[in-house]
Amino acid sequence: MGSVKVTACCRQLFLPHARALALTTKMASSGNIICSLRRNLSSSSRLRSSMPAWVIDEYGNNGVLRFTEDATAPSVNSASEVLIQVHAASLNPLDISMRGGYGSNLLKLRRDPVSLGQNGGEFPIILGRDVSGVVLDCGSGVTHFKPGDEVWAAIPPWKQGSLAEMVNLTEYEVSHKPRSLSHREAASIPYVAATALSALVNAGGLCRNNCTNKRVLITGASGGVGTFSIQLLKAWGAHVTVTCSHNAEGLVRGLGADEVVDYTVGDVATELGLLEKFDVILDNVGGDSEQWALGLLKSWSGAKYVTLVTPFLLNIDSMGLLEGAVHSGLNLHQKAITNMCNGVFYRWGFYAPDGPALDEVSQLVDAGKILPVVEDTFLFSQVPLAFQKVERGHARGKTVVTVAQEEEGTGVTEEEGESSDTPEQVREEVRQAAPKS
Repeated sequence: MGSVKVTACCRQLFLPHARALALTTKMASSGNIICSLRRNLSSSSRLRSSMPAWVIDEYGNNGVLRFTEDATAPSVNSASEVLIQVHAASLNPLDISMRGGYGSNLLKLRRDPVSLGQNGGEFPIILGRDVSGVVLDCGSGVTHFKPGDEVWAAIPPWKQGSLAEMVNLTEYEVSHKPRSLSHREAASIPYVAATALSALVNAGGLCRNNCTNKRVLITGASGGVGTFSIQLLKAWGAHVTVTCSHNAEGLVRGLGADEVVDYTVGDVATELGLLEKFDVILDNVGGDSEQWALGLLKSWSGAKYVTLVTPFLLNIDSMGLLEGAVHSGLNLHQKAITNMCNGVFYRWGFYAPDGPALDEVSQLVDAGKILPVVEDTFLFSQVPLAFQKVERGHARGKTVVTVAQEEEGTGVTEEEGESSDTPEQVREEVRQAAPKS
């Protein structure tokens, strides 16, 4: 995994050569089959202008979720795009926040740069940052995928999400799904993998080649990012200490955590202070934890504190783009300088979708080093219930939404909801259970 950036660079470097090789291979042996498959799988998607989806037309609570059969269907509009039929999606705390308008100022500008100062132009929005599905169509420049491929991806927050029949992404945001996982299981991983890798690798400086015996603390470790990070770090050889509640201890220990501290009993800062100091802290909690966690790092040894709970988007939402960005930059600079004087590094971690990074995660999954942790599964007709489940917090893994029928794989499942129906049954249940546009 230390080669994430190298993989990305190599993938870009050899795209022209791969394209030529792919074209030669098609012409020589299987051109007719591939072309036929492309026509059969994608002809209907090219002709269709609408699709079923869950959308929001305004920001607010769960009541703003609306099912429609007339959402605008995506299509391949550029050489690098990949059209995916969604088989499964999953929800994250980010979806709850985005439903309420979190990050709306910056994301609206990213979607449409000419929308600065305008209100409401971003709607309707389709939420859902994880997707596992099958390729329907590809742009002319796509060389790593073809119609019929099973893929997974973490969807950038400014793009339409996966709570829909189809989603459109670029080739560089997509990766081949692990062969050992069902779509339901695979949908639980991309967002948390992208977030954890961005925090641990880009901000924390960790990788497969330098992690052996490094001491890492993960606060709030029983959620999606935490359960993935435990497994990734153990695969890399790190010593992992986590904080969680007592009823999640069995889960995190089963995933490989070396030491577990129950934050509901006693003073967690005092208990952690009795342990050997840490090389990296990944903070999924924020709030008061920042005040005591920084003192748990090894001084003057390159130790890093990385928090995923940052005020960046909140500041832009409340202060506007320019003032919010400047305020956030000054805040980060001040904290970084203060802590650097104490011999530790202070960093912010961000969610960063990356197809090449998921390629290596897929290898770890198929090697049995990383398991999906699915807490509950909901049908497409039950999307509002899935949101309520995530909104309650205290997650023990991920909440998945099935959109199409599939076979079951083998993962870590805390609690399963209902099994998936056929696409026709799902659509009929949505019609009956949800208000229509």
